[in-house]
Amino acid sequence: MPPVRRSRWGLHQWDVGGVRDVRAVVVRDRVDGMTSTAAEPSETRQGSDFAVLSRRIADAGLFARRPGYYATRIGIVAALYGAGIAAFFLLGDTWWQLLLAAFFAVVFAQVALVSHDLAHRQVFRTRRAGKIAGLLAGNLGIGMSYGWWTDKHTRHHANPNHEQHDPDVIPDILVWSREQALASRGLPRIIGRRQALLFFPLLTLEGFNLHFSSVRAVIGRHANRRITHRAVEASVLAAHIAAYLGALLLVLSPGRALAFLLVHQALWGVYMGSVFAPGHKGMPTLKPGEKLDFLRKQVLTTRNVRGGPLVDNVMGGLNYQIEHHLFPHLPMPHLRKAQPIVRQYCAEIGVPYHETGLVGSWREALGHLHRVGEPLRRGETV
Repeated sequence: MPPVRRSRWGLHQWDVGGVRDVRAVVVRDRVDGMTSTAAEPSETRQGSDFAVLSRRIADAGLFARRPGYYATRIGIVAALYGAGIAAFFLLGDTWWQLLLAAFFAVVFAQVALVSHDLAHRQVFRTRRAGKIAGLLAGNLGIGMSYGWWTDKHTRHHANPNHEQHDPDVIPDILVWSREQALASRGLPRIIGRRQALLFFPLLTLEGFNLHFSSVRAVIGRHANRRITHRAVEASVLAAHIAAYLGALLLVLSPGRALAFLLVHQALWGVYMGSVFAPGHKGMPTLKPGEKLDFLRKQVLTTRNVRGGPLVDNVMGGLNYQIEHHLFPHLPMPHLRKAQPIVRQYCAEIGVPYHETGLVGSWREALGHLHRVGEPLRRGETV
Protein backbone atom coordinates (compact mmCIF):
# COMPACT_ATOMS: atom_id res chain seq x y z
CA MET A 1 0.00 0.00 0.00
CA PRO A 2 1.72 3.20 -1.13
CA PRO A 3 1.93 6.26 1.08
CA VAL A 4 -0.88 8.76 0.95
CA ARG A 5 -0.42 11.44 -1.68
CA ARG A 6 -2.39 14.65 -1.54
CA SER A 7 -3.33 16.43 -4.73
CA ARG A 8 -3.68 20.18 -5.11
CA TRP A 9 -7.42 19.77 -4.48
CA GLY A 10 -6.98 18.08 -1.12
CA LEU A 11 -7.57 14.59 -2.50
CA HIS A 12 -5.76 11.78 -0.72
CA GLN A 13 -4.95 8.92 -3.08
CA TRP A 14 -3.66 5.44 -2.37
CA ASP A 15 -4.02 1.86 -3.57
CA VAL A 16 -6.05 -0.60 -1.56
CA GLY A 17 -5.98 -4.22 -2.66
CA GLY A 18 -4.66 -3.22 -6.05
CA VAL A 19 -7.56 -0.88 -6.79
CA ARG A 20 -7.01 2.87 -6.99
CA ASP A 21 -9.23 4.84 -4.63
CA VAL A 22 -9.51 8.60 -4.74
CA ARG A 23 -11.03 9.79 -1.49
CA ALA A 24 -11.96 13.39 -1.04
CA VAL A 25 -11.00 14.65 2.39
CA VAL A 26 -11.97 18.13 3.47
CA VAL A 27 -9.64 19.27 6.25
CA ARG A 28 -11.46 21.59 8.63
CA ASP A 29 -11.21 22.67 12.20
CA ARG A 30 -14.74 21.50 12.93
CA VAL A 31 -15.18 17.85 13.81
CA ASP A 32 -18.86 17.24 13.10
CA GLY A 33 -20.67 18.45 10.04
CA MET A 34 -17.68 17.93 7.76
CA THR A 35 -18.42 18.55 4.10
CA SER A 36 -17.97 15.39 2.03
CA THR A 37 -18.10 14.51 -1.64
CA ALA A 38 -19.95 11.33 -0.68
CA ALA A 39 -23.63 10.88 -1.37
CA GLU A 40 -26.02 11.58 1.47
CA PRO A 41 -27.61 8.53 3.09
CA SER A 42 -31.10 7.72 1.92
CA GLU A 43 -32.74 8.50 5.27
CA THR A 44 -33.18 12.02 6.62
CA ARG A 45 -30.32 12.59 9.04
CA GLN A 46 -30.29 14.47 12.30
CA GLY A 47 -26.87 15.13 13.80
CA SER A 48 -23.61 13.70 12.55
CA ASP A 49 -23.10 10.63 10.39
CA PHE A 50 -21.78 8.84 13.46
CA ALA A 51 -24.95 9.65 15.42
CA VAL A 52 -27.06 7.96 12.75
CA LEU A 53 -24.84 4.87 12.82
CA SER A 54 -24.84 4.80 16.61
CA ARG A 55 -28.64 4.74 16.65
CA ARG A 56 -28.63 1.76 14.32
CA ILE A 57 -26.20 -0.12 16.56
CA ALA A 58 -28.35 0.73 19.59
CA ASP A 59 -31.53 -0.39 17.81
CA ALA A 60 -29.86 -3.75 17.14
CA GLY A 61 -29.25 -4.14 20.90
CA LEU A 62 -25.50 -4.43 20.48
CA PHE A 63 -24.57 -2.11 23.35
CA ALA A 64 -25.87 -4.67 25.85
CA ARG A 65 -23.19 -6.19 28.09
CA ARG A 66 -22.23 -9.87 27.88
CA PRO A 67 -21.28 -10.97 31.42
CA GLY A 68 -21.76 -14.66 30.63
CA TYR A 69 -19.40 -14.51 27.66
CA TYR A 70 -16.68 -12.70 29.61
CA ALA A 71 -17.05 -14.99 32.62
CA THR A 72 -16.48 -17.97 30.31
CA ARG A 73 -13.62 -16.36 28.40
CA ILE A 74 -11.78 -15.15 31.50
CA GLY A 75 -12.35 -18.52 33.16
CA ILE A 76 -10.82 -20.39 30.20
CA VAL A 77 -7.80 -18.08 30.04
CA ALA A 78 -7.27 -18.33 33.80
CA ALA A 79 -7.54 -22.13 33.64
CA LEU A 80 -4.95 -22.27 30.84
CA TYR A 81 -2.65 -20.00 32.84
CA GLY A 82 -2.99 -22.18 35.93
CA ALA A 83 -2.50 -25.38 33.95
CA GLY A 84 0.65 -23.92 32.41
CA ILE A 85 2.08 -23.10 35.83
CA ALA A 86 1.31 -26.61 37.10
CA ALA A 87 2.90 -28.19 34.02
CA PHE A 88 5.99 -26.00 34.45
CA PHE A 89 6.66 -27.31 37.96
CA LEU A 90 5.79 -30.91 37.00
CA LEU A 91 8.12 -30.97 33.98
CA GLY A 92 11.12 -29.79 35.96
CA ASP A 93 14.55 -29.06 34.52
CA THR A 94 14.17 -30.23 30.91
CA TRP A 95 14.43 -28.75 27.43
CA TRP A 96 10.78 -29.75 26.88
CA GLN A 97 10.03 -26.59 28.82
CA LEU A 98 10.62 -24.63 25.61
CA LEU A 99 7.32 -26.00 24.28
CA LEU A 100 5.71 -24.67 27.42
CA ALA A 101 7.40 -21.32 26.78
CA ALA A 102 5.60 -21.18 23.41
CA PHE A 103 2.34 -22.13 25.15
CA PHE A 104 2.80 -19.28 27.65
CA ALA A 105 3.38 -16.85 24.76
CA VAL A 106 -0.15 -17.62 23.57
CA VAL A 107 -1.58 -17.43 27.09
CA PHE A 108 0.12 -14.09 27.79
CA ALA A 109 -1.31 -12.70 24.55
CA GLN A 110 -4.79 -13.86 25.49
CA VAL A 111 -4.42 -12.24 28.93
CA ALA A 112 -3.34 -9.03 27.17
CA LEU A 113 -6.44 -9.18 24.96
CA VAL A 114 -8.64 -9.60 28.02
CA SER A 115 -6.86 -6.60 29.58
CA HIS A 116 -7.63 -4.66 26.40
CA ASP A 117 -11.36 -5.35 26.82
CA LEU A 118 -11.14 -4.42 30.51
CA ALA A 119 -9.53 -1.10 29.61
CA HIS A 120 -12.39 -0.34 27.23
CA ARG A 121 -14.93 -1.12 29.99
CA GLN A 122 -16.48 -3.92 27.96
CA VAL A 123 -16.50 -6.29 30.92
CA PHE A 124 -17.56 -4.40 34.08
CA ARG A 125 -19.95 -1.52 34.53
CA THR A 126 -17.80 0.38 37.00
CA ARG A 127 -14.37 1.82 36.31
CA ARG A 128 -13.09 0.64 39.71
CA ALA A 129 -13.90 -3.03 39.06
CA GLY A 130 -12.33 -2.84 35.63
CA LYS A 131 -9.16 -1.26 36.96
CA ILE A 132 -8.72 -3.85 39.73
CA ALA A 133 -9.19 -6.65 37.21
CA GLY A 134 -6.82 -4.87 34.82
CA LEU A 135 -4.10 -4.62 37.47
CA LEU A 136 -4.44 -8.33 38.22
CA ALA A 137 -4.42 -9.35 34.56
CA GLY A 138 -1.92 -6.82 33.23
CA ASN A 139 0.53 -6.00 36.00
CA LEU A 140 0.43 -9.28 37.93
CA GLY A 141 -0.46 -11.70 35.13
CA ILE A 142 1.87 -10.60 32.33
CA GLY A 143 4.07 -7.84 33.77
CA MET A 144 2.59 -5.00 31.70
CA SER A 145 1.43 -1.79 33.35
CA TYR A 146 -2.32 -1.50 32.96
CA GLY A 147 -2.26 2.25 33.61
CA TRP A 148 0.56 2.94 31.14
CA TRP A 149 -1.00 0.86 28.38
CA THR A 150 -4.49 2.33 28.94
CA ASP A 151 -3.16 5.88 28.70
CA LYS A 152 -1.22 5.07 25.52
CA HIS A 153 -4.11 3.19 23.93
CA THR A 154 -6.61 5.95 24.76
CA ARG A 155 -4.46 8.47 22.90
CA HIS A 156 -4.26 6.08 19.96
CA HIS A 157 -8.05 5.70 19.83
CA ALA A 158 -8.56 9.45 19.96
CA ASN A 159 -6.31 10.05 16.92
CA PRO A 160 -5.57 6.80 15.06
CA ASN A 161 -2.67 7.03 12.61
CA HIS A 162 -2.20 10.74 13.32
CA GLU A 163 1.52 11.38 13.00
CA GLN A 164 1.51 14.00 15.76
CA HIS A 165 -0.95 12.54 18.29
CA ASP A 166 -0.99 8.75 17.89
CA PRO A 167 1.83 7.20 19.97
CA ASP A 168 1.70 4.09 17.78
CA VAL A 169 3.01 5.92 14.70
CA ILE A 170 5.73 7.99 16.38
CA PRO A 171 9.00 7.18 14.57
CA ASP A 172 10.93 5.86 17.55
CA ILE A 173 12.20 2.79 15.66
CA LEU A 174 10.18 2.51 12.43
CA VAL A 175 9.00 5.27 10.12
CA TRP A 176 5.41 5.29 8.90
CA SER A 177 5.39 7.98 6.21
CA ARG A 178 7.73 9.53 3.65
CA GLU A 179 7.90 12.73 5.72
CA GLN A 180 8.95 10.78 8.81
CA ALA A 181 11.57 8.94 6.78
CA LEU A 182 13.07 12.15 5.40
CA ALA A 183 13.19 13.75 8.86
CA SER A 184 14.54 10.65 10.64
CA ARG A 185 17.89 10.53 12.38
CA GLY A 186 19.84 7.88 14.23
CA LEU A 187 18.36 4.40 14.68
CA PRO A 188 15.08 4.99 12.77
CA ARG A 189 17.09 6.17 9.78
CA ILE A 190 19.31 3.09 9.88
CA ILE A 191 16.49 0.59 10.40
CA GLY A 192 14.07 2.42 8.09
CA ARG A 193 16.08 1.45 5.02
CA ARG A 194 15.17 -2.23 5.48
CA GLN A 195 12.31 -1.94 7.93
CA ALA A 196 9.95 -4.21 5.98
CA LEU A 197 12.46 -7.07 6.21
CA LEU A 198 13.18 -6.28 9.86
CA PHE A 199 9.57 -5.87 11.01
CA PHE A 200 8.90 -9.41 12.23
CA PRO A 201 12.42 -9.90 13.66
CA LEU A 202 11.94 -6.66 15.60
CA LEU A 203 8.68 -8.00 17.01
CA THR A 204 10.69 -10.59 18.93
CA LEU A 205 11.79 -7.68 21.13
CA GLU A 206 8.27 -6.32 21.68
CA GLY A 207 7.65 -8.40 24.80
CA PHE A 208 10.78 -6.99 26.42
CA ASN A 209 9.76 -3.51 25.29
CA LEU A 210 6.35 -3.84 26.96
CA HIS A 211 8.03 -4.76 30.26
CA PHE A 212 10.64 -2.00 29.99
CA SER A 213 8.11 0.67 29.04
CA SER A 214 5.83 -0.41 31.88
CA VAL A 215 8.55 -0.17 34.52
CA ARG A 216 9.76 3.18 33.17
CA ALA A 217 6.21 4.55 33.19
CA VAL A 218 5.58 3.83 36.87
CA ILE A 219 8.97 4.55 38.46
CA GLY A 220 11.92 6.87 37.96
CA ARG A 221 12.25 10.30 36.40
CA HIS A 222 10.43 9.20 33.23
CA ALA A 223 7.33 8.11 35.17
CA ASN A 224 4.00 8.92 33.53
CA ARG A 225 2.20 11.39 35.79
CA ARG A 226 -1.14 10.55 34.17
CA ILE A 227 -1.03 7.08 35.75
CA THR A 228 -2.94 7.04 39.02
CA HIS A 229 -1.82 4.85 41.93
CA ARG A 230 1.66 4.39 40.49
CA ALA A 231 2.91 2.92 43.77
CA VAL A 232 0.31 0.15 43.54
CA GLU A 233 1.17 -0.48 39.90
CA ALA A 234 4.88 -0.65 40.73
CA SER A 235 4.29 -3.07 43.60
CA VAL A 236 2.19 -5.45 41.51
CA LEU A 237 4.68 -5.27 38.64
CA ALA A 238 7.48 -6.10 41.07
CA ALA A 239 5.49 -9.10 42.32
CA HIS A 240 5.16 -10.42 38.76
CA ILE A 241 8.86 -9.97 37.98
CA ALA A 242 9.92 -11.63 41.23
CA ALA A 243 7.56 -14.58 40.76
CA TYR A 244 8.46 -15.04 37.09
CA LEU A 245 12.24 -14.93 37.49
CA GLY A 246 12.10 -16.78 40.79
CA ALA A 247 10.18 -19.68 39.23
CA LEU A 248 12.60 -19.91 36.31
CA LEU A 249 15.67 -20.00 38.57
CA LEU A 250 14.03 -22.37 41.05
CA VAL A 251 13.01 -25.01 38.50
CA LEU A 252 15.48 -24.62 35.62
CA SER A 253 19.22 -24.50 35.26
CA PRO A 254 20.54 -21.03 34.35
CA GLY A 255 20.97 -21.92 30.66
CA ARG A 256 17.50 -23.41 30.31
CA ALA A 257 15.98 -20.55 32.31
CA LEU A 258 17.52 -18.05 29.90
CA ALA A 259 16.33 -20.07 26.88
CA PHE A 260 12.79 -20.26 28.32
CA LEU A 261 12.74 -16.51 28.93
CA LEU A 262 13.99 -15.69 25.42
CA VAL A 263 11.59 -18.05 23.62
CA HIS A 264 8.62 -16.99 25.70
CA GLN A 265 9.15 -13.26 25.42
CA ALA A 266 10.10 -13.38 21.72
CA LEU A 267 7.05 -15.39 20.68
CA TRP A 268 4.77 -13.28 22.86
CA GLY A 269 6.07 -10.16 21.13
CA VAL A 270 5.50 -11.64 17.67
CA TYR A 271 1.97 -12.67 18.63
CA MET A 272 1.13 -9.22 20.01
CA GLY A 273 2.54 -7.41 17.00
CA SER A 274 0.81 -9.75 14.56
CA VAL A 275 -2.54 -9.05 16.24
CA PHE A 276 -2.28 -5.29 16.70
CA ALA A 277 -0.41 -4.28 13.52
CA PRO A 278 -3.01 -5.35 10.90
CA GLY A 279 -5.57 -2.82 12.17
CA HIS A 280 -3.71 0.33 11.08
CA LYS A 281 -0.23 -0.27 9.69
CA GLY A 282 -0.14 0.66 6.04
CA MET A 283 -3.40 2.60 6.19
CA PRO A 284 -3.42 6.38 5.53
CA THR A 285 -1.89 8.64 8.15
CA LEU A 286 -3.01 12.14 9.10
CA LYS A 287 -0.58 15.05 9.23
CA PRO A 288 -0.44 17.83 11.86
CA GLY A 289 -3.33 20.21 11.33
CA GLU A 290 -5.48 17.75 9.41
CA LYS A 291 -8.85 16.93 10.93
CA LEU A 292 -11.71 14.63 10.02
CA ASP A 293 -15.09 14.02 11.60
CA PHE A 294 -15.13 11.13 14.08
CA LEU A 295 -16.57 8.48 11.78
CA ARG A 296 -14.20 9.15 8.87
CA LYS A 297 -11.19 9.51 11.17
CA GLN A 298 -11.82 6.03 12.54
CA VAL A 299 -12.84 4.25 9.33
CA LEU A 300 -10.39 5.69 6.79
CA THR A 301 -7.33 4.96 8.95
CA THR A 302 -8.41 1.44 9.90
CA ARG A 303 -8.44 -2.01 8.29
CA ASN A 304 -10.56 -5.06 9.07
CA VAL A 305 -9.28 -8.63 8.77
CA ARG A 306 -11.58 -11.32 7.40
CA GLY A 307 -11.90 -14.63 9.20
CA GLY A 308 -14.19 -16.93 11.08
CA PRO A 309 -14.39 -17.91 14.75
CA LEU A 310 -10.74 -19.02 14.81
CA VAL A 311 -9.46 -15.61 13.68
CA ASP A 312 -11.96 -13.89 16.00
CA ASN A 313 -10.54 -15.69 19.03
CA VAL A 314 -6.88 -15.59 18.01
CA MET A 315 -7.13 -11.82 17.49
CA GLY A 316 -9.51 -11.23 20.40
CA GLY A 317 -12.01 -9.51 18.10
CA LEU A 318 -9.46 -6.96 16.90
CA ASN A 319 -9.96 -8.22 13.36
CA TYR A 320 -13.13 -6.08 13.53
CA GLN A 321 -10.94 -3.04 14.07
CA ILE A 322 -13.25 -0.59 12.29
CA GLU A 323 -16.23 -1.49 14.46
CA HIS A 324 -14.05 -1.52 17.56
CA HIS A 325 -12.71 1.97 16.85
CA LEU A 326 -16.17 3.35 16.21
CA PHE A 327 -17.62 1.72 19.34
CA PRO A 328 -14.79 0.87 21.80
CA HIS A 329 -17.23 -0.18 24.56
CA LEU A 330 -18.94 -2.76 22.33
CA PRO A 331 -18.44 -6.28 23.75
CA MET A 332 -16.20 -8.47 21.61
CA PRO A 333 -18.92 -10.98 20.55
CA HIS A 334 -21.07 -8.11 19.24
CA LEU A 335 -18.42 -6.80 16.85
CA ARG A 336 -19.20 -9.48 14.25
CA LYS A 337 -22.89 -8.54 14.43
CA ALA A 338 -22.09 -4.85 14.11
CA GLN A 339 -19.94 -5.33 11.02
CA PRO A 340 -22.71 -5.64 8.38
CA ILE A 341 -24.49 -2.61 9.86
CA VAL A 342 -21.32 -0.49 9.74
CA ARG A 343 -20.31 -1.72 6.29
CA GLN A 344 -23.74 -1.03 4.82
CA TYR A 345 -23.88 2.45 6.34
CA CYS A 346 -20.40 3.30 5.05
CA ALA A 347 -21.57 2.27 1.58
CA GLU A 348 -24.64 4.52 1.92
CA ILE A 349 -22.61 7.62 2.74
CA GLY A 350 -19.73 6.80 0.39
CA VAL A 351 -17.04 6.18 3.00
CA PRO A 352 -14.59 3.45 1.83
CA TYR A 353 -14.56 0.41 4.12
CA HIS A 354 -11.37 -1.64 3.79
CA GLU A 355 -11.18 -5.32 4.64
CA THR A 356 -8.69 -8.02 3.71
CA GLY A 357 -7.39 -11.40 4.86
CA LEU A 358 -4.80 -11.77 7.61
CA VAL A 359 -1.94 -12.53 5.23
CA GLY A 360 -3.14 -9.72 2.97
CA SER A 361 -3.08 -7.29 5.89
CA TRP A 362 0.55 -8.17 6.63
CA ARG A 363 1.39 -7.84 2.93
CA GLU A 364 -0.14 -4.36 2.80
CA ALA A 365 1.61 -3.25 5.99
CA LEU A 366 5.02 -4.58 4.91
CA GLY A 367 4.61 -3.15 1.43
CA HIS A 368 3.87 0.25 2.93
CA LEU A 369 6.91 0.04 5.21
CA HIS A 370 9.10 -0.82 2.24
CA ARG A 371 7.80 2.09 0.15
CA VAL A 372 8.12 4.77 2.83
CA GLY A 373 11.69 3.61 3.48
CA GLU A 374 12.68 4.25 -0.14
CA PRO A 375 14.01 7.81 0.49
CA LEU A 376 16.36 6.36 3.12
CA ARG A 377 17.67 3.76 0.71
CA ARG A 378 18.39 6.60 -1.70
CA GLY A 379 20.09 8.65 1.01
CA GLU A 380 17.59 11.51 0.81
CA THR A 381 17.07 14.02 3.62
CA VAL A 382 14.73 16.93 4.28
